[in-house]
Amino acid sequence: ELQQFLYVPHIEINDWWRNWWVRGILTLAMISFFFFIIYLGPMVLMMIVLCVQIKCFQEIITIGYSVYHSYHLPWFRTLSWYFLLCVNYFFYGETVTDYFFTLVQREEPLRILSKYHRFISFALYLTGFCMFVLSLVKKHYRLQFYMFGWTHVTLLIVVTQSHLIIHNLFEGMIWFIVPISCVICNDIMAYMFGFFFGRTPLIKLSPKKTWEGFIGGFFSTILSYVMAGYRYFVCPVEFNNDSNSFQVDCEPSDLFQLQDYALPSIMESVTGWTTVHLYPFQIHSIALSSFASIVGPFGGFFASGFKRAFKIKDFANTIPGHGGIMDRFDCQYLMATFVNVYIASFIRGPNPSKVIQQLLALRADQQLHIFNSLKAHLTEKGLLPALEEATA
Repeated sequence: ELQQFLYVPHIEINDWWRNWWVRGILTLAMISFFFFIIYLGPMVLMMIVLCVQIKCFQEIITIGYSVYHSYHLPWFRTLSWYFLLCVNYFFYGETVTDYFFTLVQREEPLRILSKYHRFISFALYLTGFCMFVLSLVKKHYRLQFYMFGWTHVTLLIVVTQSHLIIHNLFEGMIWFIVPISCVICNDIMAYMFGFFFGRTPLIKLSPKKTWEGFIGGFFSTILSYVMAGYRYFVCPVEFNNDSNSFQVDCEPSDLFQLQDYALPSIMESVTGWTTVHLYPFQIHSIALSSFASIVGPFGGFFASGFKRAFKIKDFANTIPGHGGIMDRFDCQYLMATFVNVYIASFIRGPNPSKVIQQLLALRADQQLHIFNSLKAHLTEKGLLPALEEATA
């Protein structure tokens, strides 16, 4: 193991410093892997998110099983994994239908699955529900319902929020990379300040916590500026029917166009600048980094309370010096939920591509009716003649 590799005979290394090197080396390895999968593209990222979700689910379910395995609860692990399959089928089926409607309508098996997707999902879940009822044992009623709730809360925390990560990713990889980087930066700074200067109580106003937030905000602003200039990062993931492939190419929205912002008079007197040249997304990144620094750690506090309740140090021993995968994603899941709500509330608007995909799926008479209605509306607004003159 890495800790044994770092051990040198006749040289005593303080446990703190050994842990520092173990965590440092593996952190660099994980960051390198993160850059590599970003290079591979959004579809690979989606598969990685799915794999992480499955591992986090396994770690939490294993804790419950290890605590109550002596009761020999029938079908507990089998049903837990079955419900995971059902929920993933529901969420990912909805996502594929929503974002890749053209591909789904083109392939007959996918079209049938899409048409009856919710009914199939309900039938699958109902089967698991009936299996649970049939597995009830008189002397373990309370414990079995407790574990049934355990499984469903785990699904809510892990699978639902993983689904939100996928939605953020499909809005543009920048909505995936920047929030994750903010949490990573905040975790690294918190660990470094805690290691060298002692731990920081959150309830007290602390210079260390202020510095962690400041560094995270500065990092996210710079990262946003760099990424906003590349279509690969800012364009939504779409299926191109002509090239028969997934693509991240578009005309960047106003969110990723440089604009001039007037500085307040106080800052103008200090810097001598009247305006600054920024991407609007950089302003939004400040909100993301603020959440990652102030509210994000509560995801970690929640996970710590959970582990203390079951008298365990980590969710697993998957990563030496770090614990399990869930130990690294406790804050990420909370962050993903915030980003998804933030996009829906302040960013997302009507998507012409999705509207066109749905229109093409209609019957010919329905398409003609919509065309005539739209033509009459544009004529009434005085827009259609202008378009005709421009075409002429």
